[in-house]
Amino acid sequence: MLGASLAVQEVAALYRASTLAERRPVDNEERFARMLAGANLVITARARDGRLIGIARSITDGAYATYLSDLAVSTAFQGRGVGRDLIRATREAAPQAKLILLAAPAAVDYYPHVGFTRHESAWTLPEMANEL
Repeated sequence: MLGASLAVQEVAALYRASTLAERRPVDNEERFARMLAGANLVITARARDGRLIGIARSITDGAYATYLSDLAVSTAFQGRGVGRDLIRATREAAPQAKLILLAAPAAVDYYPHVGFTRHESAWTLPEMANEL
């Protein structure tokens, strides 16, 4: 389902349940809310009882590149295909665009399993970098 109106606290709770909170500003509600609002492609997965159990948060131009910034699945639901379904739905939303992501250290072995190939020439500039 497309994540049109998500509560910041609900998404933060999911990030904590998935361990992604270790690398995202979930304790800074204003910044975290801007993160969510700034993504133009958000796909969610919910349990039968309505609980948010997964999210794919991306930025895309819809034609060339989709950056999958966050893929989070509650640890209680990992291994059931939720992540794969979120990736598939993200791809279907922008089928002409290349899907790009930076893997969390614990997920490095997951992405080749679902069809991604490693790219050896990617670079990042850390937050608040003063090198420029």
